[in-house]
Amino acid sequence: MKKILIRSGMRPTDVFTAEDMYLRDRTGFNNGNLAYQYSIYRTLFQEGTELVPDGLSSDPNRAARYNEEYDAYIIPLADAFREDFRPQLRNYTALIKRLKIPVIVTGVGLRADYEPKLEQGFPFDEDVKAFVTAVLEKSAKLGLRGQITADYLKQLGFKEQVDYEVIGCPSLYTFGSRLEIRDLNLQKDSLIAINASPVSSETALQFLNQEVISKHPNYYFIPQHLDEFHLMFAGGPDIASDRPSYPVSILDRYYNEGRVKYFTSMPSWYDFMRQAAFSIGPRLHGNVIPTLVGTPNISFVQDARMRELAAYHRLPHVTTEELANIQTLDELLSQVDLKSAETVQKQNFDRFVDFLDANEVPHIYTEDRDRKEAPLDAEIEALTFPKSADPITALTGEILYKRIQTASQLLKERHQVKVDYENHRRDYQIKQLTAQLNQTKNHLTNEQKAKQNLESKLSESEQKLMQANARLQKQQAEIKHYQGTLNRKAVRATLKVTDSLAKLRGSNK
Repeated sequence: MKKILIRSGMRPTDVFTAEDMYLRDRTGFNNGNLAYQYSIYRTLFQEGTELVPDGLSSDPNRAARYNEEYDAYIIPLADAFREDFRPQLRNYTALIKRLKIPVIVTGVGLRADYEPKLEQGFPFDEDVKAFVTAVLEKSAKLGLRGQITADYLKQLGFKEQVDYEVIGCPSLYTFGSRLEIRDLNLQKDSLIAINASPVSSETALQFLNQEVISKHPNYYFIPQHLDEFHLMFAGGPDIASDRPSYPVSILDRYYNEGRVKYFTSMPSWYDFMRQAAFSIGPRLHGNVIPTLVGTPNISFVQDARMRELAAYHRLPHVTTEELANIQTLDELLSQVDLKSAETVQKQNFDRFVDFLDANEVPHIYTEDRDRKEAPLDAEIEALTFPKSADPITALTGEILYKRIQTASQLLKERHQVKVDYENHRRDYQIKQLTAQLNQTKNHLTNEQKAKQNLESKLSESEQKLMQANARLQKQQAEIKHYQGTLNRKAVRATLKVTDSLAKLRGSNK
């Protein structure tokens, strides 16, 4: 049995109510993260493989347990090469360096402007280089979301097809090698899904308001940020956005009309999008999800991350600059091919599977790359997932009072969860610091003992040296004495020989 750890806050088979999601963040603040994580689970879930979520933790201190319990670590990422993700990126780098198991990164990307100045670099360049280097020590190559990110890593000194490969976003491969987009049959009362974020361009927001929902009143706004779920569910607090047309309060149109849905599971999100006739807006996964279930859609592209993915997957799109010159929805529809994503799906999917094979990741497409069913499907089919909760503005009477009461109680519990988490985190940090302090003390004690041993040996050596010096001095004195004695004997012997020679010469005369 292979046991694989996956970066995720929950399993696709976890069934959480709106109240559960209100208490804890299981999506990494953005429920769009559920989309590509679901794809990884569905692709890898099979007999002989156990998949375990890591709880979205990047704690380097978990390395020892991961080494002991898991055979591999799969890290699906989105636009993680960005300024506000630097702390997590550094933690992952430290964690990966300590791991002894394979670590595979699937679909990481750069967050930057539509026309990024890669040659000028970014403040997080060194963090990215350290992260990529650490991953390459544990895997064959990294999977990137698009060509802009590939050009960025090339600028940092890494090699394409050797260190990394563009594979797109795994979410597009959730249901395999084929996409089948339905024909668009848009009527005035057709169900339309719109999406946007607090940083979407004012041009995009105004087009949605003036040219889409004003003419198609059967719309639903699909936000993705957790604070927008809190706003929908409990009525507040308001969210932050400097875009005049973005809804930040329950008094704004989308909430006031009760036209908001927030999904806490992928199956319920897929089900809703199958019912929609059309999806439109500037959120990537807001339009990837309808793509997967065959719903026609159009994306508004305003930054590098959406640009590279829209290009790689040929998602129907226009830039916000192009949108500024488009007057009506009909005009917009005339400028895009709603089925363009179908044309590259097979080759992109094969490249993704080749990437998994290169990193020796077990998956369900080994025998048949065109299979449609997956073992996870049966597990999902047996479960019932809650639909989106109704916005608080759509409730009346006793149901409204119960929601207010529930939200109030949950807010207290959520606050307590945060307090408990912080206390636990601090207790853990204190334990870690205490352990480090004790380790340092032990190290110092050992060093002190070593120092004492060295001092003792030095003292012994000094005594031996003094004794050796004394012996040497004695030997030198004896040698001097012997030399003196020998000299005197040599002189007497010389005189005696000289005297004998003199006497011999005298007798010869």
